Amino acid sequence: MDGPLRQRVRDRAGNRCEYCQLRQEHDPFHPFHVEHIIARQHGGTDEPQNLALACHQCNLHKGTNLTGLDPDTNEVTRLFDPRRNRWEDHFSWDGPFLTGRTATGRTTVWLLETNAQERIELRRLLIALGELD
Repeated sequence: MDGPLRQRVRDRAGNRCEYCQLRQEHDPFHPFHVEHIIARQHGGTDEPQNLALACHQCNLHKGTNLTGLDPDTNEVTRLFDPRRNRWEDHFSWDGPFLTGRTATGRTTVWLLETNAQERIELRRLLIALGELD
């Protein structure tokens, strides 16, 4: 994947993680990843429609997963796809907590460990500083 493609993905995402919405400037020591929504091992390509910007935490937890178990129903559920799904349809904020509005949202929040304690603490700090919108 070349530099211009990486920059295109970063620009399209507004330099924010497309899963948890963290801005790169709020995690300067961990460069965000251009990740494959569908991993190469599952037939994913380097085409822009299969790429998303992800913070290191979201990307490391997502790995090559395409699905997970909905924590409310235990049913296999597709993960959020930033190219095919609207973020607002699947997620909402409750203070520093990311909440899944749908099975896809709940599964993604759970699998990506979006509400892990250290991530909540960072969001609390950003809210206090007026940096989280």
